[in-house]
Amino acid sequence: MNNYPGTNKTDLNNGVKIITKQMPYVRSVTMGIWVNAGSRDETLAENGLSHLIEHLIFKGTEKRSAFQIAKEFDDIGGQTNAFTTMENTCFHAKVMDSHLETMVDVMSDIFLNSLFDETEVIKERPVILQEIGMVEDSPDEYIHVLSGRHFWGNHPLGRSILGTRENILRFDAETIKQFFKRLYQPDRIIISASGNVDHQNFVDLIGPAFESIHKSDDFPERKTPAGNTNVNLHTRKLEQTHICIGVNGLSTGHPLRYGFSLMSTLLGGNMSSRLFQDIREKRGLAYTVYSFVSTHVDSGMFGAYAAVDPLRAVETAQLLISHMHRLKEQRVQESELTGAKEYIKGNLLLSSESSENQMVRLAQNEMHFQRQVPLQEVVEKIDAVTTDDIQDIADRLFSNSKTSLTVLGPTKDKKDYENISKPLI
Repeated sequence: MNNYPGTNKTDLNNGVKIITKQMPYVRSVTMGIWVNAGSRDETLAENGLSHLIEHLIFKGTEKRSAFQIAKEFDDIGGQTNAFTTMENTCFHAKVMDSHLETMVDVMSDIFLNSLFDETEVIKERPVILQEIGMVEDSPDEYIHVLSGRHFWGNHPLGRSILGTRENILRFDAETIKQFFKRLYQPDRIIISASGNVDHQNFVDLIGPAFESIHKSDDFPERKTPAGNTNVNLHTRKLEQTHICIGVNGLSTGHPLRYGFSLMSTLLGGNMSSRLFQDIREKRGLAYTVYSFVSTHVDSGMFGAYAAVDPLRAVETAQLLISHMHRLKEQRVQESELTGAKEYIKGNLLLSSESSENQMVRLAQNEMHFQRQVPLQEVVEKIDAVTTDDIQDIADRLFSNSKTSLTVLGPTKDKKDYENISKPLI
């Protein structure tokens, strides 16, 4: 079935979806096996299982050892990896088009036939523990883990994707196998491929193996979270104080998502943004300062981050909140909005030339919108955003929102931050 020229989709009988985009002007093919399941679908006792599976799936099948999996890709000059998010997991690879059959065979094998051997689980535990420690040793990363924990509270979105040390040490092969069987359901699997690939040939190669997956209705229900208002200080001996502010944002498929993204770009998304120009260029307070959006199917967070001299931390936190507040009080200039539009469109269109990015886009469009959204439609939606829209979104987010402030490093008295971090009214 065609969605639009160059893109095709096939639904297998068990619900697995296969989507391809032909890019005949490249010599590569990138494929991803996506599962619409991630760390938010774990219970507290399961936290970290999705990410652990991401590691273990490359550790051997009945046909191949971990070394053989790595060598088969090395021998064809291919690349393979995986990632886990709050809401999905992706196992992906890229090869020259002449090695498509080998890539499909290996990727199908590791996804469908991984052993999750207890010996490999034991060997991988210290690797995950090192990864947890690495994040905790990187304050610019760890501040976001802490911020998410405080903002989302006890909801699964507030937990680290990596899990806890206690869970990692407790997980065994049987726990992993049962979790995989329960969550990795065929109607939650999307296989996307882009590059110099023929759709029917790809379906013929990968379809028969994936039709063997049996359906189940045992997927956990996702519950919508609510953001929390709080000030949380984490004292640590560091050269800088790291600040992260979060407010309730918009969901991935929200009708106002284009304006939401533009607002973030205006505030702190590039070097000409308000935060960069004021806090870094004008005041010299920070080397790193930016805004960000974190979106989920039913919720989201809008935030800002800066790392500064501890003596200027309270001042910087006040500036971050003031700039948010100003977006709802003062309409942005037309020229400023035009610049943000061109920045986003440029990034979008330039990334579309990559088979990796097209593979990601195919799967995410299907997951969130159940159709392929043409790039031209996205461009038109971006262009349609007005200065009134930006002000309306800012008013929606910052007038009746909850503000969460997380600080890591040498810290001031909590009251100093509480006086500036109350909900913006």
